[in-house]
Amino acid sequence: MSLTPLQADREANTVAAHERIPGPEAVAVSESAELSVELRNVSQVFPTKTGPFTAIKDVNLDVRKGEFLSIVGPSGCGKSTLVGLVAGLTRPYSGEVRVLGENVTGVDKRVGVIFQKDALLPWRTTLQNVALPLRWRGASKSEANDKAREWLKRVGLEGFESNFPHQLSGGMRKRVSIASTMSYRPEVLLMDEPFSALDVQTRNIMENDLLDLWAGSGQTVIFITHDLEEAIGMSDRVVSMTASPGTVLNSQVVDLPRPRDILECRLTPEFGEIHRQIWDDLRGEVLAAHKR
Repeated sequence: MSLTPLQADREANTVAAHERIPGPEAVAVSESAELSVELRNVSQVFPTKTGPFTAIKDVNLDVRKGEFLSIVGPSGCGKSTLVGLVAGLTRPYSGEVRVLGENVTGVDKRVGVIFQKDALLPWRTTLQNVALPLRWRGASKSEANDKAREWLKRVGLEGFESNFPHQLSGGMRKRVSIASTMSYRPEVLLMDEPFSALDVQTRNIMENDLLDLWAGSGQTVIFITHDLEEAIGMSDRVVSMTASPGTVLNSQVVDLPRPRDILECRLTPEFGEIHRQIWDDLRGEVLAAHKR
């Protein structure tokens, strides 16, 4: 089943451009910008059988309110580690993580997370899975169900309210995950390779429809992906990371007009030039990670 985009909801969400400057300074935004996420000299170290492993080192990053930011880098560079730190699922070994002006000390209800693997409860229906986080946040059963039905309709799953996760395709389960997170309108949305398990056609549909749902919402999105084309097509800005231990390599503004059709914008010369610039920076890090 194809997801029907809400074309009427598409609104341009313009963001001021960043200068493309190498190094950690490239991710600092204007002092007058309102920040949703701030990382200052953040490192994370995990114990292993062979000794401590440094996943990320001295990461500095600012993310503006309402910005759609993608993070790319070679496998093992610490992209998912950053998601865990911003989400409050882990504490940094050193440095400071701030979300919405406050130090992160635990899970924040204003932050939503969508992981690569669907986090749906198999014994609950589609409607119940979407309504559950609303109930956790104090909504009555009827209020939560009404809001869940609204969001299932928005993601193209009207009529599937009584289905269980095993009765849905992979793309449909991913839509349920998005609806369950978007339903409580988190101010910061973290997405850790959410579409990587989908086929190409479904993935392209989901990319466009996520942009439709995000447009005009004011939400800050941090999107983790291995797919550079996906990162450019979705984002206002793409941050690339070095091979492990990961740190910020560069930051590149994506100065393409919104609203966007992911497939169409990939065919433009501007898209190709942005891709070339980022890949020129990233190529050596990917090769270094592969050799390791």
